[in-house]
Amino acid sequence: MRHRSIHVRQAILLAAVSALLAFAPARAAEPLAGTWLLKSQEVAGQKNQPESLTLRIFKSGSAFEFAYSVPVNNIQFVSMQFTSRLDGTEADVKDAQGNKIGTIKINHTGSSEYSVKLEGANRPSASGKMMVSSDGKTLTSESESDVPGRGVVHTVQVFLRQ
Repeated sequence: MRHRSIHVRQAILLAAVSALLAFAPARAAEPLAGTWLLKSQEVAGQKNQPESLTLRIFKSGSAFEFAYSVPVNNIQFVSMQFTSRLDGTEADVKDAQGNKIGTIKINHTGSSEYSVKLEGANRPSASGKMMVSSDGKTLTSESESDVPGRGVVHTVQVFLRQ
């Protein structure tokens, strides 16, 4: 009887470990990855009605691809994209035609926080952070950019997971 009890406990333990291993990749997924829809935007303290903007972030090898798209005649048109590691490595930012318009550095600074630095010729530099809410449903992007003639402009964008 005792021998059977040990086998039952081993079977339960094996099932529990198997279940944990089966769900481990889901828990280990990058919180930033997903499809996000812009819900609200505030620029220099002024809330404004944002135009429709979708941000898709997905794993691409050892990096993540970021694609910002807007609807044009009911078709999502990628207006800006880049593929970046989340370790602060510099990556090229490209426009809709694939032309380099700048560089970006993204660094994973906390469990659901990322620092961002964006630079480009003939455009203001911006630095800030992106944060995924604890429930994983909201992505908030805050940045500061030095705009010629306006000074430092603070921008907050809030995206909802789709």
